[in-house]
Amino acid sequence: MSIERRSFADKATLAKELAEAVADRIRAAIETRGVAAIAVSGGSTPARFFQALGKTKDIDWSKVMVTLVDERWVDETNDRSNALLVNERMLQGPAATARFFPLYSGGDEPNEEQIAKTNALLAQLPEQFAAVVLGMGSDGHTASFFPGGDTLEQALNEAGPTVSIRAPGAGEPRITFTLPRLLQADGLYLHIEGEEKAAVLDTALGEGPVEDMPIRAVLRSGHAVNVYWCP
Repeated sequence: MSIERRSFADKATLAKELAEAVADRIRAAIETRGVAAIAVSGGSTPARFFQALGKTKDIDWSKVMVTLVDERWVDETNDRSNALLVNERMLQGPAATARFFPLYSGGDEPNEEQIAKTNALLAQLPEQFAAVVLGMGSDGHTASFFPGGDTLEQALNEAGPTVSIRAPGAGEPRITFTLPRLLQADGLYLHIEGEEKAAVLDTALGEGPVEDMPIRAVLRSGHAVNVYWCP
């Protein structure tokens, strides 16, 4: 495993440092490839990071593409929409000129037609992400790689870019980038906060089946993983 764990005193410091790390990746990708794409996670944890990154002025945001690691299959006006969070917290001010690529493509259920529609849109992204920022649940899930997910094996192994997934712990049906697609990243970050998540990570780094704690698929992928943690 190539895991680098960094600890910070508080959430504000972590958000600032992670935003600076991702901003560096964005600037480097624009310099070398002309554009930069990032994939970020939803939930309550990344809100401060989103705000810090979105306020970064020395990025040509018109050359930045932003998408989500995964999404609940809900409209962007829904309070549980990850897209809503990204639009409200990151894509403001300097970052308002970035182009956002939603994963939700309409309807009540993510059927084959809707997934194909999303995948067609995502084909416009560059092959390599500048940065991918993952979170982790207390059950050891990351992205929408949930224990007991009906398409978990597909999500962890197929080229993708995305698949739909349903799982007992997921609530709504979801759509997620596949792991092979997320690993096509210059920088891979895991953002976790709190003692409970630190303990979950320690368990995940030990022996045991990937299916029990799907974050293990990321940790065992061979890709360098930068863990950003604070109490």
